[in-house]
Order: sequence, then structure tokens, then C-alpha cells
Amino acid sequence: QPNGYVLEQLCSPLVVSSSPAHRELLTLVPQIVTRAHARHYLGFRATQWRLFSKETPPRVKPLLYVYRVLLTGIHLMRTGVVQANLTALNTDARLRHVDDLIARKTSGDEQGALADADVAFHASEMARLRAELENAAAASALPDEPSARPALHDLLLRLRARP
Repeated sequence: QPNGYVLEQLCSPLVVSSSPAHRELLTLVPQIVTRAHARHYLGFRATQWRLFSKETPPRVKPLLYVYRVLLTGIHLMRTGVVQANLTALNTDARLRHVDDLIARKTSGDEQGALADADVAFHASEMARLRAELENAAAASALPDEPSARPALHDLLLRLRARP
């Protein structure tokens, strides 16, 4: 199933321990990523925005998470590459307000509250980025279905056969 969270964990540069199976899985990622992953990121965005919207007062850290989810999905649809680092994603997106939020977080103000006017601005940005993700998915060169199923099946059988 198209689960961006699993892909992000698999492709994370923060690796404590790896294995030949992990390295083989990484080689299959380009055959796993599909246009359907956009649905995962759109749904994940909706959940994270709902959680952010319930906060009183609304905080920087959860808002940054919503931006990360959207920008990860947009990047994935455009490039086929899993990138979950918000700073790296914003190098391409060039959203000054995201840089400002990152600066607040890195300065220790990640739990800081946002003003009502800021929340209204970010709500409009979320709508714009949601539409951008939907458009990126519609225009994506990614396939509709993964082609890695036989290779994944083979890997699973080999792993299960190990003593």
C-alpha cells in the first residue's frame, strides 16, 4: 500500500544499523513509489492540520510538521525521491515563512504560540500547498502501480528461508 511514512523510515539518512536486506529494499524504492502516494500525504496533511487547529494556543512545531508533510508529498510527486527534511525541501520551495518558522524552532521557540493573523495566513498557505500537491500528483510521471511486487515477494521469501 502507498504509505509515505514507511518510505520515509526506509529512506531516512538517520540509520543506526543497516543490513543487506535494508540495502536491497532501498534499491527497490524507485519501483515502489507511485502517484497514489499523494493520497497518503493529502490524508496525513488533513490529520496534522486538524491536530494543529485544535491547539490552544497554536504552536510552531506542529505547524512545521504540516508544512513538512505537504512539501514531502509535492517533492515526491515531482521527483520520485523521498525527502523528509524540511530544511532541504524548503531550499527548493523557497517559502520565507517556513524559514522563519524553522528559525523559531531552532532557537528554542518551537513550543511558541502563533498570533491569530499568522494562523489565518498559514491556513491559506495550507490550502495553496494542498492544491499544489494535487496538481503535482495529476502531472506526475510516476506510475499508477508499483512494479516492485515480484522483487519484494522474492526478498520476503529469501528472508523467511534464512535460518
